[in-house]
Formats: sequence, C-alpha cells, structure tokens
Amino acid sequence: MAEEGSSSDRGWLERLGMALTGEPSSRSELIETLRAAEQRQLLDAEALSIIEGALVVAEMQAREIIIPRSQVAVVRMDMSPEELLQVVIESGHSRFPVIGESPDDVVGILLAKDLLPLALKDRKTKFNLRDLLRPCTAIPESKRLNILLQEFRSTHNHLAVVYDEYGGVSGIVTIEDVLEQIVGDIEDEYDLGDEDFIKSHVEGDFTVKALTPIDEFNEFFKASFSEEEYDTIGGIVTQHFGHLPERDEEINIEGFQFKVLNADNRRIRLLHLIPPA
Repeated sequence: MAEEGSSSDRGWLERLGMALTGEPSSRSELIETLRAAEQRQLLDAEALSIIEGALVVAEMQAREIIIPRSQVAVVRMDMSPEELLQVVIESGHSRFPVIGESPDDVVGILLAKDLLPLALKDRKTKFNLRDLLRPCTAIPESKRLNILLQEFRSTHNHLAVVYDEYGGVSGIVTIEDVLEQIVGDIEDEYDLGDEDFIKSHVEGDFTVKALTPIDEFNEFFKASFSEEEYDTIGGIVTQHFGHLPERDEEINIEGFQFKVLNADNRRIRLLHLIPPA
C-alpha cells in the first residue's frame, strides 16, 4: 500500500511539475500557469481554487478580514453566571473575549463549553470566571494571515484579538476567517441555516445572506427592489457598488444601509443591514 501511495504522490507531483515547466517569474504568471494546467485537467477546479486562495492569503493582513469590535460578543469579568449564560445563548458563539476594567482590557478568552457545569442545578463549588480563562492571543492589524495561521496551528488557539497602533482593540480574527480565504465559506452549527436567509438582532439591525432571493427580501422588509436583472440581494448590492466589494465596504440603496461582512474574490457572502428608519 505504501508503494501505491508513493507512486500516486509522484504522479501528482509530476503533473504539477509539467504545469510549471514555463518557470513563472511572478505570482500572476504562476496563477496563469496553474489555470492553464486546470484547463488541461492536470489540476481540478477545487485544487486550483485552494492554491489561489493560499497565494492570496500569503499577501493579506489581519486588518483585511477583521470582525469589527462593534460586532464582537464579549463578556465582562464582573458578570454573574446567569448573565454569562445569557450572552452565550443569545450569540451562539463558542469563544468570547473577556474584558476587565475597559473594553480594551482583554484579560483572556472564555470557551462556552467551560460553562457547562453551570447547568448543574446542584453545583456546590463557587463560580470563579478567572479560573476558566484561556490565554489571549494578541496581534497587530498588520499581522500577515499566513503567519497567523501557523501560530494558530502551533498554539491550538482559534481566536486572536486584534489591536490597532494605539493599543486599542480593533476586533478579532478567528482561524475560520483565515481558512475561509483559502477554501471558501465554512458553515458551522452557528451559521444561518440553509433555509434561513435573514437574521434579526435586538438592536434593530439584520444579518442577511447575499443569496437571499429578492422577492423574499422585498416581502420581509416591505421593499421594492427589481427582480428583472438579478435574483438575489447580493446581485443588487454588487450592481450598485459597480465592482465586487470587499469586507467592510458600505453602500446605501434606497434607504437600506448595507455593509459587507463576508466576501471573497468571487462573490459576496454575508451582509449587515440597517433598514430605513
């Protein structure tokens, strides 16, 4: 079996070597060569997409995929067990930055699973949040994503708190955010389900999938976007931008304030929406 695996690996490497015989001298030439290899069926489309994503990530910084501070669910050191559980249940996240005396004072990371003992009604030990804290990985906005991914792997951390040049918290970056730049969208049990296109928040804003059908969007928000040219709200938003927008780009369309939450070099995935007052 080992010999068969080795032979298969050599065959794949030989085919890749054939694809690179032109000895590209730049990243753009390398991508062109790889795309030509995919057209000759030396690489499949999925492999090509992953390689392109890896090349892009090598040049990206944390600031380009950051989850802004205003959208991060945090817990405070002075919260009671009941308050902690409420934040965890309402947000549906698995990891939370824990802040101390100020929003910029991140003292550690709390894992939701570490709160499971609180569900025991007859717990006898006194609750101490500090005992549950995990170390916090702090990075600058300029941190390169390929280096960050290596650090995530070596430290087994899945979340990093991002600081600006003045020492303030800009937001967070998770290992999932980095991997999505390489392999595309990764859905988990906390993402919107396939049948859920729109999620409301207590503040009156919404998270909207770019794939939301326009007729469903219109019905939900009592809007009147045209369905003649595009089938989804992502198509409408992209049309008004006039280009494929990047994360955190904003635009106002007929009173609806859209902000791109998740996008790659192929399409918009997720939008933050503030409807007209």
